[in-house]
Amino acid sequence: MEVSEVHTSELPPANVFDRMCPSRGVLEHVTSRWGVLVLGALRERGHRFSELRRRVSGVSEKMLAQTLQTLERDGFVLREAHPVIPPRVDYSLTPLGREAAELVATLAHWSEQRVASVLAAREEYDAR
Repeated sequence: MEVSEVHTSELPPANVFDRMCPSRGVLEHVTSRWGVLVLGALRERGHRFSELRRRVSGVSEKMLAQTLQTLERDGFVLREAHPVIPPRVDYSLTPLGREAAELVATLAHWSEQRVASVLAAREEYDAR
């Protein structure tokens, strides 16, 4: 049976702890360093590639392109190419992407709020 013929009702129940479960790959894409940041930036509003690159400080052009392609393939990001000169491509979230972005935004916000506690724990650990 080809992948295109597989219906979700025919898949076994998802289990992210099973190394063969496709949900693990989805989790990896959404929670990767660049995945979280791209979803967060697009949660604010749609962006062009160059705007995203500036917003997600430190990401290389290659990594941003790969991350966007992965998130688009997974159904989280919509890539809209406009037939103008110079070429213009806009990226935005799909409804599925917005749902994922809301979830990772909570984790990102938590990490911003708790960074002092984490740094203190690191110092304590390193002092031992």
